[in-house]
Amino acid sequence: MRQTVKEDQALLYEDWKENILPIVYSAPLKLSPSSFSVEEYFAAKSLITSRSFEIDEYHGSGMVPLADLFNHKTGAEDVHFTSHQESDDDADSDNTDNSKLSKISGENKKALGAASTGENLFFHGDSESLSVFGDDPVMLEMIMVRDVISGVEVFNTYGSLGNAALLHRYGFTEPNNPFDIVNIDLELVLKWGCSLFSNRYCRARLSLWRRLDYSGCVSENSEYFEITFDGEPQTELLTLLYIMLLPEDACHKLDISICMADKVNGCVGIILSEKHDITWDRSSEISKDLLLTEKVCSALLALADIRESCYGSKSINDDVEALKRCCMKERKLYHSLVLRISERTILEKLRTYATVGAQTFQTAKKKRMKRH
Repeated sequence: MRQTVKEDQALLYEDWKENILPIVYSAPLKLSPSSFSVEEYFAAKSLITSRSFEIDEYHGSGMVPLADLFNHKTGAEDVHFTSHQESDDDADSDNTDNSKLSKISGENKKALGAASTGENLFFHGDSESLSVFGDDPVMLEMIMVRDVISGVEVFNTYGSLGNAALLHRYGFTEPNNPFDIVNIDLELVLKWGCSLFSNRYCRARLSLWRRLDYSGCVSENSEYFEITFDGEPQTELLTLLYIMLLPEDACHKLDISICMADKVNGCVGIILSEKHDITWDRSSEISKDLLLTEKVCSALLALADIRESCYGSKSINDDVEALKRCCMKERKLYHSLVLRISERTILEKLRTYATVGAQTFQTAKKKRMKRH
């Protein structure tokens, strides 16, 4: 999170320096530099980005009066904002992201409890009303999608976002957010690898993994892997760890398979099928259970510990106690603690996932030995 904020600030500073600063010092305008400082620009940019909506593909993002009055609630929106254009192509397109002002067909409007007459909830579809908007009319609808008791707050949803994304974009978090994730950077994985093997060895195994058309999630200048709310790692991470820990003969065989294969998607599966004595279909996806060897599970435990060290010497219990003492007036501290606790809880779930995976692997190994 800290690195992401630093990168954002650097980009905003370059934007201010390139676009705002020349205007401030242009002779005819005579603007006050203090009113257009980089701090003022940061504040204005934050207000716009945290309150703007993506209206549609044609118009892009925009400030929408009333729409930004509603607070966010994960998976429990009471109100939905939609845009309606005269273009038939736009009207037929679907938009599944609830954080956007999506387009909804007449049938969906019925399902949402809206009028199916084609009229906008705020503007009637006659020529007099449309003339206000010129040749390219855009009307926004605010639709109630569920019954709300009088006096109860009405919520919108900004999308299926974890606490890190909510804090980064909007400045708040939600306890027990089911969309929470923890990122484990590729560099952290390489750091773990280099603690066991040489740097050359790790880079070679990483190259082999990439030749199999694998990659992590990419954001700005970093590559990372996501751990879900339930503590389950991405298949891409498990595959990388599996390749990192392959014996030399198996790794050499995989290397040759990649060189000879028309398609590389089944190469790891062939290694797994021989190892687990199963029939492998090249078109099948790799099962995570097959990748969870005892060594891979140990690697996951080590990665969880390394990632946990990013939070300093205080334990998760210390954070929980600090959150209990914290009040909502201390917004920055409160939301940072909620984020820390949610991420550390996911790391605990990752440890459980790895421990159970190792036990399952041992049980399956014993069964195979009995059969042979």
